[in-house]
Amino acid sequence: MKLFFILISAMLINNLILSRFLGICPFLGVSRKLDTAVGMGISVIFVMILSSTAAWFIDALLKVWGIEYLKIITFILVIAALVQFVEIFMKKASPTLYEALGIYLPLITTNCAILGIALLNSQLEYNFLESLVNAIGASVGFALALVIFASIRERLEFADIPKPFAGMASVLIAASLLSMAFMGFKGLVKM
Repeated sequence: MKLFFILISAMLINNLILSRFLGICPFLGVSRKLDTAVGMGISVIFVMILSSTAAWFIDALLKVWGIEYLKIITFILVIAALVQFVEIFMKKASPTLYEALGIYLPLITTNCAILGIALLNSQLEYNFLESLVNAIGASVGFALALVIFASIRERLEFADIPKPFAGMASVLIAASLLSMAFMGFKGLVKM
């Protein structure tokens, strides 16, 4: 039951983008088209799960060796290596998606959501299975928010919006409304 709570909490209640406000750059940058958002979501799922798994083992080693102060640096190195792997794979497997993601694919390296979930797992002292479930929930929640927002933005393209609200203003208003909708999931947990 605890693992189910961690999964739902990471996916909906404490959504990295809409509740913790981590990973806003790809959220706003890649969400113009649904297919690009899906590709970015899958990439983030892959990188977040692998980096959280590797970070858990690295964190355990750093604690044994007594050099926990190197945690952030080692996590960043692991994330950067995994993103390079994803970038090389995507360039070969799906060149059109690679081109569509553009600069946002290498930006996964500096995506604070990826580093944030690795640090959060360490801070909450989750065991391996709990860390894995938290990473799965957080990454699926990230992809879910990205896909929902991309769908909204595609509809906004054809909407008759007054000039003062056109462009980025309507995008930010839609993002805030989506964030407020996800805040409604906080009622699932007794405070």
